Amino acid sequence: MRYDLVIFDNDGVLVDSEPISNRLLAGYLTELGHPTSYEDSIRDYMGSAMHRVHDLVLERTGRRLPEDFDEVFHARVFAAFERELRPVPGVTDVLEKLAADGVPYCVASSGSHERIRVGHRTTGLDRWFTDERVFSSEDVGRGKPAPDLFLYAAERMGVAPGRCVVVEDSPLGVQAAVAAGMDVYGFTAMTPPERLAGARQLFAGMPELTGLLM
Repeated sequence: MRYDLVIFDNDGVLVDSEPISNRLLAGYLTELGHPTSYEDSIRDYMGSAMHRVHDLVLERTGRRLPEDFDEVFHARVFAAFERELRPVPGVTDVLEKLAADGVPYCVASSGSHERIRVGHRTTGLDRWFTDERVFSSEDVGRGKPAPDLFLYAAERMGVAPGRCVVVEDSPLGVQAAVAAGMDVYGFTAMTPPERLAGARQLFAGMPELTGLLM
């Protein structure tokens, strides 16, 4: 193993949530008078914390989103997760291999702790991620593309940034990992490879990841 810690993004890497959440986000923003397509949502918000949604809408329109925006949006997302959410194909095999080999790993997500936990319980991934392996943008002052979250996760796991690799599927996440001084493996299942510039390696399916890590 060439790294001492594998840091996974959550949405789109562990749980196949990006199609669900971006469909709902685009619909809710459009409903509120901010026309947004699914493709717009993927481009502008995939991999980001909720404050980016508020910041971009305010910057572009001069209007603030409702105070209960996050609450309403997350209620819709969690309800859809219960019906539709699945693990990313092949990711359980990767986790089994890391656990069997004693390789430290964790998750560092722009999503809230509640969102992470709901997704993991629904998909059965909670067996792999005890509390000490779960880190959220809620834990730090700035979300991705700032490096804070990845640096915090590495510190809590007791590993130097240069000994970490991040598995990411969003441009913002790749930027954050590079800024943290970590290698990045870019998952291109939903993201065009050119948008993950800066990643050390690109891969299109989880079966490839084990070979890259080992």
